[in-house]
Amino acid sequence: MSITDTIQHKYALSHQGAKDMEKAFAACTLSNIVLMLPVGILYTLCGDLFEGILPKNKIVFYTVGCIVCLFLIAVTTLIQYNATFYTTYIESGVRRRALAEKLRKLPLSFFGKKDLANLTHTIMSDCALIETASSHWLPELVGAMISTVVVVVGLFLVDWRMALAATWVMPVSFYVVLTSKKRIGKMNRMASRYSVACEEGIQEALETLRDLKAYNAQDSYLDGLKRKIKKVEKHNIVLEFSNAAYVASAQMFLKLGIGTVAAVGAGLLVRGEADILTFFMYLLVVSRMYEPMQIALQNLSAMISADVPCERMDEILSHKEQTGVEELTNKGFDIEFKNVKFAYEDGETVLEDVSFTAKQGEVTALIGPSGGGKTTVSRLAARFWDIAEGEITVGGMNVGKIDPETLLSMYSIVFQDVTLFNNTVMENIRIGRKSATDEEVMQAAKLAHCDEFIKKLPEGYNTVIGENGSELSGGERQRISIARAFLKDAPIILLDEATASLDVDNESVIQTAISDLIASKTVLIIAHRMRTVDGADKIVVLKDGYVAESGSPSELRSKNGIYSHMIHTQLESENWKIEGTGKINAASAAGDYRMNA
Repeated sequence: MSITDTIQHKYALSHQGAKDMEKAFAACTLSNIVLMLPVGILYTLCGDLFEGILPKNKIVFYTVGCIVCLFLIAVTTLIQYNATFYTTYIESGVRRRALAEKLRKLPLSFFGKKDLANLTHTIMSDCALIETASSHWLPELVGAMISTVVVVVGLFLVDWRMALAATWVMPVSFYVVLTSKKRIGKMNRMASRYSVACEEGIQEALETLRDLKAYNAQDSYLDGLKRKIKKVEKHNIVLEFSNAAYVASAQMFLKLGIGTVAAVGAGLLVRGEADILTFFMYLLVVSRMYEPMQIALQNLSAMISADVPCERMDEILSHKEQTGVEELTNKGFDIEFKNVKFAYEDGETVLEDVSFTAKQGEVTALIGPSGGGKTTVSRLAARFWDIAEGEITVGGMNVGKIDPETLLSMYSIVFQDVTLFNNTVMENIRIGRKSATDEEVMQAAKLAHCDEFIKKLPEGYNTVIGENGSELSGGERQRISIARAFLKDAPIILLDEATASLDVDNESVIQTAISDLIASKTVLIIAHRMRTVDGADKIVVLKDGYVAESGSPSELRSKNGIYSHMIHTQLESENWKIEGTGKINAASAAGDYRMNA
């Protein structure tokens, strides 16, 4: 692996960002070396002063030399600024866009291991910290070390004894800071976990505030949140103190170099083995050389702290993407599962040897007890996850070999939990097809029976509906989702409990809209209500990850199996009622008990 590649993965940079980082190293090194030029001019000036009065040509030389030094310092400082700060800000934007693009291409199995607060922490906090590391800590650290090596080589060429007296403290000081790596790394990982837990708590409090108030639980919840915040505060104080203990100790030890140079130089002067000018020059160089080294020790400690966010970001950037061919070669839109086996990350098998075919032009319903694998089957059909064994095909194409975005161009998906954005109704529907005109959006809204309630909104289609459609009712939000599906007009429809949480009136309207949507398409529908799927062409009953039954509704009713039992149980539960005394009707209670059993 090249130096550029090593820097790229170590500090979660783009390839261009890693190359710019190498330029920043060079710029900081050059700036530090140029800052030593005045020391050289002062050294030669002192030498001339020891010899007597300066001639005019020497005065001109030193005047011009000072002007040149000032000019070079200004130029190298500008170069250093552009190579560190300016390029870092560009790289920071590239990094955030790269993270967003990478997250778009990752399989959903990755998000099963990461919650929202964790990813938000990485994209925001970790990005900001690495930005500081890239602009301040790392370039200055490497630049200081390289420039110091150059100066030290010069010192050894002049007098190795005083050079040794000046440099022996450097490796010891760096060793003191490096010994903190394991301890500080462990504490940083702990601090990251505490911070994420705190952010999760704050986010959860905001999302569940209504429920907390409804059950008078806000005080106890906030007490727990305060403990999380206190834990973050306490741990960060300990972390900062630990860092300071290592860095301050190393910096104090570095200062011993001035004393050893003075002692060794004085001894050499007494024995006549060194002149006063050389002694003065070493003291001057050492005092100047230790200044960037002290900053380098701070930066080294900071870079040790940056290891954790760098690892977190590189975990995302280096994660394997879902890839595949971008050309569709399907013949029709039949969805076929062939001996499919699947397990989530925890290792528990969800599907075991599942085989069935959802044919184009038919409605295939997936039903069964909760946890049987219905939703998993629909997600696998759209390649939200990759299967362990078997094969899933669409029109003869293996979905595991198709680019996910290309594959999803054939799907319209209506989930039970609708996701809307804090934008206008028009733009929320237009997500179905970004190139759609306003007229096409409105037509899709009419097909989904949205037009009536949209016209009642303050600004019609231009009304901003709030975060996740907070200004709309559940039925209205669901109809917006169906309007997206109409607008996309994909040949395959996945419906996951699209009407499960709606009232009777909304359910009737949405079922009418769905009936128009699914005509002549391949339809895979998940439902718990038997009346929703009674008109399906084919029913697949999933239980404990297996296909327990399969066939038309009439065939399955005649078998007196799981499907027949579910119909009977739901008919009994529909008779459930609360009598005036507050007691539950006995017959319905018995039916409810049998259903749960």
